[in-house]
Amino acid sequence: MNPTLALEVPFLDLKAQYRALAPEITSAVADVLESAQFVGGPFVENFEQEFASYVGARHAVGVSSGTSALELALKVAGIGPGDEVLVPANTFVATAEAVSNVGAKPVFTDVDAASFHLDIKSAERMITSRTRAIIPVHLYGRAMDLRPVAEFADAYRLRIIEDAAQAHGSAYNGAKVGASGQLTCFSFYPGKNLGAYGDAGAVTTNDSDEACKLRLLRDHGSPAKYQHSVIGTNARLDSIQAAILSIKLCRLDQWNELRRKHAAVIASALADSAVIPPDVPAGGEHVFHLFVVRTPQRNALRNYLRANGIGTGIHYPAPLHLTEAYQQLGYAGKGSLPTAEQLAEEILSLPMYAELTDEQIEYMIDAILNFAG
Repeated sequence: MNPTLALEVPFLDLKAQYRALAPEITSAVADVLESAQFVGGPFVENFEQEFASYVGARHAVGVSSGTSALELALKVAGIGPGDEVLVPANTFVATAEAVSNVGAKPVFTDVDAASFHLDIKSAERMITSRTRAIIPVHLYGRAMDLRPVAEFADAYRLRIIEDAAQAHGSAYNGAKVGASGQLTCFSFYPGKNLGAYGDAGAVTTNDSDEACKLRLLRDHGSPAKYQHSVIGTNARLDSIQAAILSIKLCRLDQWNELRRKHAAVIASALADSAVIPPDVPAGGEHVFHLFVVRTPQRNALRNYLRANGIGTGIHYPAPLHLTEAYQQLGYAGKGSLPTAEQLAEEILSLPMYAELTDEQIEYMIDAILNFAG
């Protein structure tokens, strides 16, 4: 490759997206400032209605972050001290952290080598008398088949709480993630397919009582000012973030389609190489929040791409059962969840966003193939 860096491909380019939306974003933010309704109010309510309609759920409750979404969903599901919750080991720490923060214990399961989703057979080996819930994660933007999860949960009387922090607009068998009726948790962190300009999140559900409980919990347990019917917290969605999300939601399907197009081109080009691309399922089942390849030469490839101006990431470099924060809970060490551990050594996230140009994609493919020989 050209050592003079004829082209650069950043891992993420939020500025490119902003430049295309700047006038609308500026106008939307000005509307919020003029209204002086900065927390809650019509901008939040409007986005909640739009997002619920988009995913096909009866209710969407806006909250302050994806982590808050998980914590509040667990509380609404009645999960607390003494309970155990099954969590895949290959996910962002917030999935487990939320369980810990409500006083329960995350119990880590292995994952499937092809989809990277939670492995039900592994989960079944982790069941105890204290297991109360399971959190399937729609990882990297690929919708998980929830049918075996539902059968498993029914058999052991578990609550299902979906982590859809990376799966905005993803679908399985034509139904968008969030339409299951279960408590489904979304993050709108800036780098997501649908990202705010700060922290934000939401929980979708078809249960009106649970939606009401979520709204109480996010706002100090308060149905009206200075009335507090339950002990809640401050996890409200800011109006400016809601207004920005409403602008972006209108373009989410278009952006996701571009991601799928880019992913298909890259996956096809790498199909016969030593770098293993992810599956590209049909029907919108993957929205490629991340495009994660596998190679035993992960670190060497990452260094090579960096030297040629191509950004990468690792999602995630350590499975959660080996993370320092969870060692005090006495989990089995290395070798206990072999697939998650192997993935942690081999996975590499390539640049993936709607604004990637054909030239950048071709340059990246050429670099990978040149490395792989």
